[in-house]
Amino acid sequence: MDIVRIGLDLAKTVFQVHGVGSDDRTVLRKTLRRDAVVPFFADLPPCLVGMEACSGSHYWARVLSELGHEVRLISPQFVAPYVKSNKNDRNDAEAICEAVSRPSMRFVPQKSPGQLEIQAVHRIRQRLISDRTRLVNQIRGLLAEHGVVIARDISRLRQALRQIVDGCRRDDGVPDMIRELVIETREELGELDKRIASFNSRIRVLFRSNEACQRIGRIEGIGPITATALVAAAGDQSCFRNGREFAAWLGLVPRQRSSGGKARLFGISKRGDRYLRTLMIHGARAVLGKAHGKTDARSLWIGRLRERRHPNVVAVALANKNARIIWSVLARNEEYDPTRGAAVG
Repeated sequence: MDIVRIGLDLAKTVFQVHGVGSDDRTVLRKTLRRDAVVPFFADLPPCLVGMEACSGSHYWARVLSELGHEVRLISPQFVAPYVKSNKNDRNDAEAICEAVSRPSMRFVPQKSPGQLEIQAVHRIRQRLISDRTRLVNQIRGLLAEHGVVIARDISRLRQALRQIVDGCRRDDGVPDMIRELVIETREELGELDKRIASFNSRIRVLFRSNEACQRIGRIEGIGPITATALVAAAGDQSCFRNGREFAAWLGLVPRQRSSGGKARLFGISKRGDRYLRTLMIHGARAVLGKAHGKTDARSLWIGRLRERRHPNVVAVALANKNARIIWSVLARNEEYDPTRGAAVG
């Protein structure tokens, strides 16, 4: 068979394959079990294989690349417009095959095993933090039903729990059953704190052992957590032509609804990974809090911007600037120079 391009719809056990020839006519439609995927592609001559970026896609991209095929990952939202008629696995494979042939299509960079390892650490840490937040909110809600109102600051909650457990607040009207539950939830909260601290230590070790993380970690507002998360998600900067594309990939550029030659810009697009964008903006907020009174070009630029814009807008603008600097440092394999282009607004 003269196959030049294949659309592969991934699944747990049943995979759909759609192949076209050099004249773009369909020459292959096949259903494969999971254990038959590698033998099938090993017998094919090298061709272009398109897949949706989903769970397991980076593994299959690595496996098929080792067999000599050129693999490209596509975001599912860019495949959807090419689905004809009803949606099913076979039509999805055909749509992937069509989408991967578009010269203007945007592709997802493939992640190495090292990147996936770092990303796994962040994903588990993020889940633990979410669990801790839910637990804290639940404790505050239960105590509020008995007249004990605690501020949202987690340190205030820990202090109140310590007082309840130590018996310093016997006159607070908390029933004995609720007091016993509070003791149990305090132990659970302490266990979550220990696990999160363990993952923070692991991230610091990864940060110190990665040269790219070390370079971007010198940028104000980029710490070990942000640096390792960025390198894990987008370590290969060759897929971005410039820093603005990288900032747009993070969702840090204005959203547009322009028409008739009239530009209409709104808030940031919020595309991409919300976790990365949140880390970038929180890091920028930390820089804003320490910029007052400094005389370097970067702090002066922040001061001028704060005079005319809301602090939230300034934080996003600084996060956008940091994203462009990160792209430059990683793509050009250079060290961060705080004086270079710091005054450019």
